Amino acid sequence: MRVGKTTWQFNQPVYLQSTGTAVGPLEGEGPLGVNFDKVFDSLYCDKENWELAERALMEEAVRISLEKINMKPEGIDVMLAGDLLNQIVTSNYAARQLSIPFLGMFSACATVMEAVAVGAVLINSNYVSNALVAVSSHHSTAERQFRYPTEFGGQKPETANYTVTGSGAAVLSNQPSPIRVRQATIGQVVDMGVSNPLDMGSAMAPAAAKTLINHFKDTNRDPSYYDLIVTGDLSRVGSSILRKLVDDEGYTLGNNYEDCGVMIYHQEQPVFAGGSGAGCPAVVTFGYLMKEMERGIIKRLLVVATGALLSPLMIQQKETIPCIAHAVSFELEEDS
Repeated sequence: MRVGKTTWQFNQPVYLQSTGTAVGPLEGEGPLGVNFDKVFDSLYCDKENWELAERALMEEAVRISLEKINMKPEGIDVMLAGDLLNQIVTSNYAARQLSIPFLGMFSACATVMEAVAVGAVLINSNYVSNALVAVSSHHSTAERQFRYPTEFGGQKPETANYTVTGSGAAVLSNQPSPIRVRQATIGQVVDMGVSNPLDMGSAMAPAAAKTLINHFKDTNRDPSYYDLIVTGDLSRVGSSILRKLVDDEGYTLGNNYEDCGVMIYHQEQPVFAGGSGAGCPAVVTFGYLMKEMERGIIKRLLVVATGALLSPLMIQQKETIPCIAHAVSFELEEDS
């Protein structure tokens, strides 16, 4: 059922059954490294080029998520996947290998929670019994497509984000498990006139604030309801802007707020303002945060994945950057 204007509440139970994560070497060296299922020691991920490497990341994350529950691909009712490359090519090729019904997803770096939300709707509506969600990004494929050829070696400002090399996958179903998907708040496209692709935290913060405020209003909650609220990849720049924007609307984000792009790397790693990319909230959520829920450390979690809907062609034509954020709440079933 719909709650308020922008939030979906899943009255028929939707559960998280399993997760799988695969990351690159820099992510494995970060503070969350021990929580990832597979860490590759090279950006090439044992492949011939970076695009094949990103495909290997997604295929590995999917394989792990299925193996954890002893499920074959043919047991999956639908796959919802997306990435940052043109025509979500990584997801298309990964789906080709699985030969199961497939829906392509795209909300830039917010894709993971869009996919979880749509998968939960399908399960809640009894159209499917389960759904496989997967997203990916790769530092070098994103650099080549959205910024400069990596060989160019252009200097970047401290406001720039570093695209996470990683993929996260999860299986959702109507079968009981400790973690339940409760609600999803669907974002609106927000464009505050930012045109600098090397400062996407500033561009995305207003969209994240819009979704957060809508979620609180729709559900009649405040930030203290959650043990943890995380944004996708606002970085150190955008997360500070978010706090101010939300506070201006009467909601204060306290110590229970963090950003996945800040969490995934040590501050001394060469990542500028922090991590970004579709893989960023995916691997932090499916790798670290779900383990914290399984341990009972987090009981109520709100993940607000943030995406800059950036087109290099539009930037060349002096357009600004539209952004979006989708939020999903996860809760621990106390009696499970």
